[in-house]
Amino acid sequence: MPIDPNQKSESCDSRRSFLKTTGAVAAGLYLAGQPAAGAAPGSGGAKRETLALSGGRKAVTIPHGDATRWPRYGEEEIQAVSELLRNPSYAPIAPLEEDFKKFHSMPYAKAHCNGTSALTSMLFALELPPGSEVLVPDYSTWFPVVPMRFFGLVPVWVDSDPRTLNISVEDCKRRLTQNTKAVMPVHWFGVPCEMDHVCDFAKEHGLFVVEDASHAHGASLKGKLMGTWGRMAGFSLQTGKPLPAIEGGMGMYHDRGDYERAVTYGNYDLPGNFPEDSPYRKYQGTAFGSKLRIHPVAAILARIQLKNLRARNTAGVAQMKRLNDRLEQLPGLSVQFVRPDMERVVYSNNLMFVDEAKAGMSRQACVKALQAEGVQVATFTWSLLHKYPIFHEAHWWHHLPAVPDEVPGCDRANRTCISLPYFTREVPELVDQYVKAFEKVWSHRREVAKA
Repeated sequence: MPIDPNQKSESCDSRRSFLKTTGAVAAGLYLAGQPAAGAAPGSGGAKRETLALSGGRKAVTIPHGDATRWPRYGEEEIQAVSELLRNPSYAPIAPLEEDFKKFHSMPYAKAHCNGTSALTSMLFALELPPGSEVLVPDYSTWFPVVPMRFFGLVPVWVDSDPRTLNISVEDCKRRLTQNTKAVMPVHWFGVPCEMDHVCDFAKEHGLFVVEDASHAHGASLKGKLMGTWGRMAGFSLQTGKPLPAIEGGMGMYHDRGDYERAVTYGNYDLPGNFPEDSPYRKYQGTAFGSKLRIHPVAAILARIQLKNLRARNTAGVAQMKRLNDRLEQLPGLSVQFVRPDMERVVYSNNLMFVDEAKAGMSRQACVKALQAEGVQVATFTWSLLHKYPIFHEAHWWHHLPAVPDEVPGCDRANRTCISLPYFTREVPELVDQYVKAFEKVWSHRREVAKA
């Protein structure tokens, strides 16, 4: 018998409410010194504990050690790099590109010295006329945006969904003008954008989709990997990313012409390898003025890391889920929203949101109390792109970007977001102590709110 979607929604909402209530009850029992039935290890005890802020014992006593260390290179990387030093060459680059194409089932890929150079090459490959507008998330990084000035392109700031921190398609519709030519989504801290909706919007209005997939190596929507949805995509392979090469980047392309233009922009030694009918073969020896080749050491590191990317992502998400599923039971605490048909990745930060009204205490007070308990936590506030000086000085731009009147989603994210560490190895005891610390603070939240 088919499931009534409304009934399913009510069931999900009821379960979510039940979990929130259960979390509140568990925290209340913790304060009263009674263990909650079925409570997770470390969620309560027979003895009432005083907040560390008030002189009590810290909840987190296990040293973090290397629990957050990243990257995690091993003997295979050491041996491969040592061999390169014995026999220096650029040979490691082409195998990385082949493996990257195979992993994503894409026809063209080019390795670069960093993600910024990959994204810059993509902007060049678009061949858009000066004055063309590109929709970009305001809650994002400058790397794919500042280089737009080299090609006369105009970034248009788009608000973000405060539940996901990703670009808002609804706000894209509001920012659309006759000059809009492309949209550049960024999969913020490993949560995929709703690329089906982004692509539908772009197709409706004749826009190109250029993905900045620098945060989402191996993430997917409906089984389709990030970086394969748009016309082209750029990845960062910088130290902190899910696929770390210390420094490096990758561009991926569906179209041969895009690929050849992007390669010719920064690789003087490669146009001669293009097919005989390529209009870019003649630029062998000069290219178009940039030199963006990846270092072979970075290519070695990236290729070895790529082999275990899926397993590493799966383990990382599972590790954070063991923590976050328990923390989300507490009133007013939530994580980045991920659709059921998405597979996210985690790296660098574990981001959560504090609804002060539901939590019964301010974000700042909550963070202060958690820090006293030994939790590595901080308020997370992102500098919005449109506020940087370079975007306000006409001297640097063919067309000066306009400042948005308001970005309420970005502002809400900056009011509510907190950052926890991403544990890069199995630390179940530390996870239990983190849960205990949160439950302890939540059970004392009236006291915390007055502190």
